[in-house]
Amino acid sequence: MTSEKATLLQAHGISKAYPGVIALDRVSMQLSAGEILAIIGENGAGKSTLMKSLAGLVQPDAGEVLIDGRPVRFNGVQDAMSHGISLIHQELNLADNLDIAQNIYLGREPKRFGLIDRKAMQRGANEALEEIGLDLPVTTPVSELSTGRQQMVEIAKAISTHARVIIMDEPTASLSDSETQRLYSVVDRLSAKGVGIIFISHRLAEVKRLAHRVTVLRDGKNAGELSREEIEHDAMVKLMVGREASTLYQYDTRPLGEAALQVKGLVTHAFPEHRLSFELKAGEIVGIAGLVGAGRTEMLATLFGIDPPLDGEVSVLGQPVTIRSPRQAIAAGLALVPEDRKAQGVVLDMSIRENSSMACLRENAFAGVMINRAEENRVAKEMNDKLATKTPSLEQLVLNLSGGNQQKVVLAKWLAAEPNVLLMDEPTRGVDIGAKAEIYRIMEELAHQGVAVLFVSSDLEEVLGVSDRALVMHEGKITGELERDALDAEAVMALATNTHHTAVETAG
Repeated sequence: MTSEKATLLQAHGISKAYPGVIALDRVSMQLSAGEILAIIGENGAGKSTLMKSLAGLVQPDAGEVLIDGRPVRFNGVQDAMSHGISLIHQELNLADNLDIAQNIYLGREPKRFGLIDRKAMQRGANEALEEIGLDLPVTTPVSELSTGRQQMVEIAKAISTHARVIIMDEPTASLSDSETQRLYSVVDRLSAKGVGIIFISHRLAEVKRLAHRVTVLRDGKNAGELSREEIEHDAMVKLMVGREASTLYQYDTRPLGEAALQVKGLVTHAFPEHRLSFELKAGEIVGIAGLVGAGRTEMLATLFGIDPPLDGEVSVLGQPVTIRSPRQAIAAGLALVPEDRKAQGVVLDMSIRENSSMACLRENAFAGVMINRAEENRVAKEMNDKLATKTPSLEQLVLNLSGGNQQKVVLAKWLAAEPNVLLMDEPTRGVDIGAKAEIYRIMEELAHQGVAVLFVSSDLEEVLGVSDRALVMHEGKITGELERDALDAEAVMALATNTHHTAVETAG
């Protein structure tokens, strides 16, 4: 691809240092017209810093950026946009109180006689939407759009600036499968029109589907490149983490104890027509597979008392328990790592120390009311060391950590409470391949210590690689369970679509 078309963008020897951290160390890359380039690497590899340097958000300490072979220097985002570079952030940057056209032209509204020319703005917005194949009235309030359509509006905004290079940071992180497929089509269409696309993604299947070429970063440096023909899962993983992909899942058999969690006839608000029954043994790791909307997250929320059950019995270590609130769940020995760690798992504006000890504050407090700072520090340090969280200090705000390290803080909070049963909802969503391996290691270690782990995952490879056994759900019902020796993709998908009848059926 790079040899066939003109080179649009080049970066040579880009370096950037922050106090105590070298984010980029002489990184280079290039992009041709119409090329789809994936930038991949673990959290902290320097991907976002490089993208921000190309988009004018960060000033590099050294190196140069060239457009059409000519050196340029960006003093801000507007500078980069004037040279045809547009960055679409993972966290969408739209104003909910404005309509589509107003968002597309926000801050650069066309004027006529000193007033905003609404007709010109709506005409330009219509042209941008047509270019990406989005058939919507441009007067539609953005607040009424799905996340996927909001993502399309961001792309339309970039197109309206006549961007020649569009940078996308985790563009499918919050999209459904159908919205993701639509985004793929738009990216392909833009590429065919000569727009250069750079995208960051942790989803390697997505990289294989879209990318013409892959540039890999590791520890702030170039780790290698892959041509279209070389883009394979194992090759990407090896360049990202410096080791073979086969080491990601290190499944280990272990002796199982007595029943740690017994669920009989549990009825959730989401699917009141079905009863859920299953059992977890101490030291067992059980995955819950199924398609979106199967009721997996709702089941965990009910077990943890976020949504009280309509009926059913739950026992922990053989003792019947009543769980109608998270406080009762914690008292019973349960812990939940939620799907949305930023909204539900941590307090972003608090430190690692404060977050890590949050679940056991009451137990460690003086007279039950005053925070025991010494114990808080001890717990935080112990968990930080155990989970190998990368941070310069326990006083670091969780907001400033990578996704993988934020997830470790969520785990630290619950492990400090010493649960008997750990519930995990999408435990590795949005984290890089190295952080995934760390989380799998922690799950194995907990299981060896006798903790029962029940986790939901939409990553089928993860369910197959980590689980001792898998439960499969379809439309609120457990359609079957598969022991380790029967775990394969075909069997799981047959149960997930309720087209399989030979697996061991469980009560539903």
